[in-house]
Amino acid sequence: MFQTLKTLFNGISVQEEKRVRDLYALDLIDQKIAETESGLNGAKASLAALIQRHRAEEKQTKALENRIGDLMKRAKEALDKKLTDLATETAGAVAEMENELVRRKDTVTRLDSKITSLRLRVEKAQRRLVDLRQGAISAKAIRAEQNATRRVAGSLPNAPAKEAQELIDGIIGSDEKENLADIYEELDNDLNKRNLEERLGASGCGDATKTTAADVLAKLKSQRNPL
Repeated sequence: MFQTLKTLFNGISVQEEKRVRDLYALDLIDQKIAETESGLNGAKASLAALIQRHRAEEKQTKALENRIGDLMKRAKEALDKKLTDLATETAGAVAEMENELVRRKDTVTRLDSKITSLRLRVEKAQRRLVDLRQGAISAKAIRAEQNATRRVAGSLPNAPAKEAQELIDGIIGSDEKENLADIYEELDNDLNKRNLEERLGASGCGDATKTTAADVLAKLKSQRNPL
């Protein structure tokens, strides 16, 4: 019994939820679109930040490559001038810069991959948002048509028209019954009249209305014994 009541209440809840969703469908659509737009804006902000960092890393990488190239040139000149200590110190600095350059290039590559992935997701979300907005326009137009149809249907005098038709049908039906009764009475009178004529004719009062067996036999005898 408890399970039956639980199922019943769940069914009522589902129906009520559906009724509320249908009633506020347009508001819910606008809300979901707003949520989608907010999420899209957040994703765009993240993408913009990644692109900004990527550009900064590329700039730093380029500057580091230029500095390494310049130091390598200077270190070579130091060696040519027998400035071994200065050339060695420069070589150490270049080694550190080259290790940093590797890390920065890895960062740029990683940012490239993230930017590409996020850009695809943002573009997909953007197309989805456009579809949702267009769908919302269609939904609002359809809902307006539905409301207009309901208003028109509600303003039509269905009940009075139905009552009037019932009255018309009643009058026509009663007239048809009266006509049928008249025909029946006429038929009954005609049959009674014919019955009276037949009885009179059979009694010898006037001409007979029907041919009898005696009439047929008399006719046959007259054909066998002509005068």
